[in-house]
Amino acid sequence: MIFFKFFYRLNTILRIMIFKIVYGKNLKIGKKFSFRKGFSLIIDGSEAKISIGDYCFFNNFCTLAARNQITIGDYSIFGENVKIYDHNHLYRDFEIPIKNQGYSEAPIIIGKHCWIASNVVILKGVTIGNHCVIGAGCIVYENVPDHTVLINKQQLTLKNS
Repeated sequence: MIFFKFFYRLNTILRIMIFKIVYGKNLKIGKKFSFRKGFSLIIDGSEAKISIGDYCFFNNFCTLAARNQITIGDYSIFGENVKIYDHNHLYRDFEIPIKNQGYSEAPIIIGKHCWIASNVVILKGVTIGNHCVIGAGCIVYENVPDHTVLINKQQLTLKNS
């Protein structure tokens, strides 16, 4: 068991080193940052930046994709399959393929001591305050004040045949 923990930690350290080599000054990572398998970090453009605070944790298959800026406060934790995008494709001209129309961009800020649950998507321009919980499956497209629990209230309908 100790061997697996050592291997897991070594793998994390090596991947962080690779991220820092590839992205240089555009990436800031705090101490004791950790993640599990499938973690993806993309910084697209010389002005884009990602800053991750101290003691942050990302579970399996999380993605951070920045063309502008993503900032995450200390002690924030992320459930499986969380996706954070600070940009969106433009779609203005039917004659031009969407991939060639550019992007709209706005920074994302996630406060300190936040818990972002599984399968959450955080979209451009959002600020999530400190000490917030974002419930599983939410799509966050508006600001969330400090000390807020955000849930996606869906109604389940049970039918017996």
